Amino acid sequence: MANSTDPKTETIAETENYIAWLAEEMDGETTYNLGLNNVTLHFFKEEWDEFLDLARLLTKGKETGSTGRAT
Repeated sequence: MANSTDPKTETIAETENYIAWLAEEMDGETTYNLGLNNVTLHFFKEEWDEFLDLARLLTKGKETGSTGRAT
């Protein structure tokens, strides 16, 4: 049974081994979370946006064969 102080959560994406979800915290802050097997990473909005930028660079690098590093 959920406690009234528990954050409201919503799954963003999920695979067999990984999950991303957001949580509306009681203080009004939204946190973004990645469950990667037995590791969970927690991000505030600004950190999440930067992580997504990194993921896009990784994807772009994979498509072009580039490392995606700024020089």
